[in-house]
Amino acid sequence: MSFGDPNNPYGQQPQQPQPGYGYPQQAPQGVPPQGGYGYPQQGAPVGYPAGPGGYPGGPVEMPGGVKGARIMLFVLGGLQAVGALFAIVASAWVADMISGADTSDSGLSSSDTDKAASFGAAFMIGFGVVILAFALWGILTAVKIPKGRNGIRISAIVYASIVTLFSLLSLLTANIFALFSLVLGILIIVFLAKNEGSRYFNRPQY
Repeated sequence: MSFGDPNNPYGQQPQQPQPGYGYPQQAPQGVPPQGGYGYPQQGAPVGYPAGPGGYPGGPVEMPGGVKGARIMLFVLGGLQAVGALFAIVASAWVADMISGADTSDSGLSSSDTDKAASFGAAFMIGFGVVILAFALWGILTAVKIPKGRNGIRISAIVYASIVTLFSLLSLLTANIFALFSLVLGILIIVFLAKNEGSRYFNRPQY
């Protein structure tokens, strides 16, 4: 197809190529080109996207209150485990003490004494096993806190509540050592019930 003489002002002029057909559009002067290959996209997110509660989508650092509650769970669980082992070991001492008691004035036969000794030993062993299981509850809860969800938080609060209750009952019997576990139990409940603790256990998992 001929376009005629290019020097003829009245002839048909050749058509200029339209933008978009193999040619990039020219950006206005002073404005850098946007998009395309090799250029960053506008509005690209930086870092991790924000998750619920304002935390980033990446790893979330454990709040100080949750760290403190975790340490206290380990302390309480460890002390209870030691007490449980002591009760189990002491069962033999309790049995010997009952067997060696003077029963001449009570009218009990040696057979009755042996039964009482066996019952005392079994009671101490059973009591130690229950305390040991309770101690493992606290320790395992503390272990699972870094990757735990809200169920672990509730488990820790329930555990601390039971510790607090029994500590109060022990204080009524003039057991001053129960004051230590009472303080730890209350602090665990307070730290885990705070907003930062709730947000941590409800953080997004990636």
